[in-house]
Amino acid sequence: MFRNAFSRSLPSPSHAGRRSLFGVVAAVALSAALPLAAPFAQAQTPRTFATLAMVAEPQTLDPMASTADLVGTIMQHVYEPLYTFDAKWNVVPMLAESMPKISADGKTYTIALRKGVMLHSGRELNADDVVASLQRWIEQSPRGKALGKVVDSLKAAGPLAVTLVLKEPYAPLPAQLALPSGMAAIMAKESIATPLKDFVGTGPYRFKERKPDQYVLLGRFDKYSARKEPANGYGGKREASIEELRFVPVPNASTRVEGALAGQYDFADLLPVEALTRLEKAAGKTVPIMTPAFGFPYLVLNTKEGVAANQPMRQAIQVALGEGEMLAAGFGDTRFFVAEGNHFPKGSPFYSTAGTDQYNQRNAPKAKDAAAKAGYKGEPIRILTSRQYDFHYNMALLMSEQLKRAGFKVEMNVVDWATLVQRRNDSKLWDIYVTHSGQFPEPMLSPPQLGDGAPGWWDTPAKKAALQAFNVETDPARRGALWGRVQQVVYDEVPYVNVG
Repeated sequence: MFRNAFSRSLPSPSHAGRRSLFGVVAAVALSAALPLAAPFAQAQTPRTFATLAMVAEPQTLDPMASTADLVGTIMQHVYEPLYTFDAKWNVVPMLAESMPKISADGKTYTIALRKGVMLHSGRELNADDVVASLQRWIEQSPRGKALGKVVDSLKAAGPLAVTLVLKEPYAPLPAQLALPSGMAAIMAKESIATPLKDFVGTGPYRFKERKPDQYVLLGRFDKYSARKEPANGYGGKREASIEELRFVPVPNASTRVEGALAGQYDFADLLPVEALTRLEKAAGKTVPIMTPAFGFPYLVLNTKEGVAANQPMRQAIQVALGEGEMLAAGFGDTRFFVAEGNHFPKGSPFYSTAGTDQYNQRNAPKAKDAAAKAGYKGEPIRILTSRQYDFHYNMALLMSEQLKRAGFKVEMNVVDWATLVQRRNDSKLWDIYVTHSGQFPEPMLSPPQLGDGAPGWWDTPAKKAALQAFNVETDPARRGALWGRVQQVVYDEVPYVNVG
């Protein structure tokens, strides 16, 4: 997938060699680039600019304020984290000089910063910037909020060192500091505000201009402080091989396809599976890019208010769903999805079948009976979705039919993606929304509903107990077994449904 391509740190597309869990694999990860753009092949020919066709207008450019991958895709060129991932999804240092020094009890992290890293404002990055940035991330991001509950103190330990003291061990910490979605982005202290107005980071590109519904323009930062190690995944040396990146919103998938074939776009993101044959036949004009193991689509249920706030009702909804049919509706070709109820694939330390007997039930009579027992009185289930991601919309249509067969009334609310991202923050406006997530080796990285305060607002004693046991355990083998308990709670309480 594109991700830091123009910064020359594209993760290996063959990561883990799997095409299961997402159910989507190439479907969501099918993109196209012009051969001359070819950052994916580490092209050496300098280019003045590149036009990148994205699926929608980003609702914000604040990398902490949104977990939407569209925001991360653009702004990770501008901002960098303390740590990042290499091609094998190992956590490696980025703005940090090295991996953190962790005390024997697992509660104190000392992070040394690289010397001489330049901010876009022209001064050097220091520990005060890092402390202020992490404090903001803890306040704003669902993953940061979850971490904040166990933070005892966060302070500078000199001009180029930060000390983070926890109340108890927290195994996901390094990986959470590395994730580009809802990023723990390091920014100039003086630029920090809510909402964020000045985008001052350390990345290989600096923010130049945004014209809503037209483009986001980034320019090469000539004083960028690159790491010395060779490029490796998101890690290592990053080079801005193109002077300007122009991200343009192109909501219609067919328009992105035609624009790529016509040479209008240097890169077109998230193309429909049915376009693959045309793109492959256009040899010399486009290069289709398919990213295995891209992630998984999922449904978020509103546990705060409305018809889905009732747990027995959520369970009835789950009984009505046939996730296999939904995947087929979203992606068509079985090469591009696998219908599996386990949240992690075989071979992963977090593989578990806990709760999977509740996956892909597609039992309308049983669901109707369960809904009646839960007190359902014919209220419409409001499904919030968008056409910008074709597979979201197609799965939502199929889901609505499955729910209707089980006796539920359904109201489809189809909006543009930026509007959906705004509306999902208001618990009064929806009961279910359709989204997707990347697949990561650390379970606490996704979905954000495992954190605190994410839309859906899942907050129960069972969740807290399962996650507390999972997160304080630092032994990888024991964590694998404990994940099964978390997965079981997800199936039992239905805060979200992993489609495949």
